[in-house]
Parts: sequence; C-alpha cells; structure tokens
Amino acid sequence: MKNFTETNIPGVFEIDLFHAGDERGMFVKTYHKDTLQARGLQGEFRESFYSTNQRDVIRGMHFQHPPFDHEKIVYCTSGRLLDVILDIRIGSPTYGQAAQVELSATNYKAVYLPKGVAHGFAVLEDNTCMVYLTSTVHTPHADDGIRMDSFGFNWPISHPIRSERDQAFPGLDTFESPFIYA
Repeated sequence: MKNFTETNIPGVFEIDLFHAGDERGMFVKTYHKDTLQARGLQGEFRESFYSTNQRDVIRGMHFQHPPFDHEKIVYCTSGRLLDVILDIRIGSPTYGQAAQVELSATNYKAVYLPKGVAHGFAVLEDNTCMVYLTSTVHTPHADDGIRMDSFGFNWPISHPIRSERDQAFPGLDTFESPFIYA
C-alpha cells in the first residue's frame, strides 16, 4: 500500500498497491494493517470474499445496516471493472454523490470504503474477479442496497446484466438512511 488518494467522497480512498514484477510474474501487497491504522483507517478485517463476473454485469449498490455495517477494501485480481461508491451518510457534504475508480488486474489499485457508503461496480471485461475484505461478517438480514439507476450515475454499460435482487432495491429518493456523517 503506497499512495492513498481521497476521492470526492470523504473517507473513500483510492490506494496504489505495492507491486513488483519480473520474468516470473507479479507480486502485489493488497493489505497492511499498520499502514491503514497509521492513516486513521480501519485495519482489522473479519472476512474476505470474491466474485467472478462476465462483461456487462453491474452489481450493487450494496451495504449492511448498522450495527453490522462495515468498512471494506476492494480490488480486482483479473479483468477490469469500474468501481462505484455512493455516499448515503446523512449530513455528509457529498450525500447522494458517487465516486468512481477503475480497478484492474494490471493497474494495482484498491479502494477503501468507510461505513455509510453503498458499493457497486460495472464489469468491463469477461472473467473479472473482484475481491472484498470486510471489517464485519456478512449478515444476511442486514444486507441491503439502493437501485443503481436511481442516483444519476452515468454507467458505462447500456444493457447491463443485473440480479433480480439488485433491481428490486429502492431508489435513492425513497431510501431512509440509517447512516450519520461524523
């Protein structure tokens, strides 16, 4: 973890990951607790997941309700995607606004997500793998989302492949946020 650049949403950071390569391949450091904590960020993560995806899939916008809400670190180990983060913290100067970061197997970037943001992504290449680290365990009854087409974001896919669950989420205009900006 080399450089941290805060996006337009407070607390959301684009991270340049340490990487070194030679004729054998590539070595990438995706997590370092002390580096995160030195920046005042969550350094303890309880679970890790990954999803594999085909081109034109859009997943999101997902989050967990308090007290099961969590910080996340996300990165891409194969393929390429556009990561999208929506601020849903009441009182935030960027409430309802989105940030975007392209993640790929070759740009060695990650995104740090604080509590109180919804997360999703658009898959730009087949066989894209997205990895998630979360500070709390997945809690199905606390898992929720906001419809990806309800907050004015210009998605780069005209005919997305979406789950029925994601399509049934409420829009941002009717969403009652449990998150308060601190």
